Amino acid sequence: MIRQKPEGKGLKVGMVVSRFNGEITAGLLEGAMAALARAGVDKKDLLVASVPGAWEIPFALRAMLETRKKKKRLDCLIALGAVIRGETAHFEYVSAGAIEGCAAVEREYGVPVALGILTTENESQAISRSSGKDNKGIEAAEAALEMANLARALKKA
Repeated sequence: MIRQKPEGKGLKVGMVVSRFNGEITAGLLEGAMAALARAGVDKKDLLVASVPGAWEIPFALRAMLETRKKKKRLDCLIALGAVIRGETAHFEYVSAGAIEGCAAVEREYGVPVALGILTTENESQAISRSSGKDNKGIEAAEAALEMANLARALKKA
């Protein structure tokens, strides 16, 4: 069985973070940055972009991949955002579109996209998932690194 660890040395990582629900996404970003640093990702190999909301994340991910030269191609991407249910159907449309958009980027470019977009029922749930040991930013960063290493290992296999 081929299984990889979330090690980041030598990997080029792109990350897009939404500013909507900023207190929550700041926590996700902080967790992801700490996990990447612990895993050995060099700051020069990290590209971070900020977008208005979760809906815009897939566009920025695609743009990152399209504008990078082959030599500096990104090994993995991380999508960070927070969509909190409200009183209208807006939640369903934004969360489904953002998540499907990330999946489409992954399929189209063959680059792993780790999904760190929270879709919660309320702000309390979002806060608990963007801080402490349950920080989904950490999990997304680790998943991205593991998948990038898996892609490399499978190419060699």
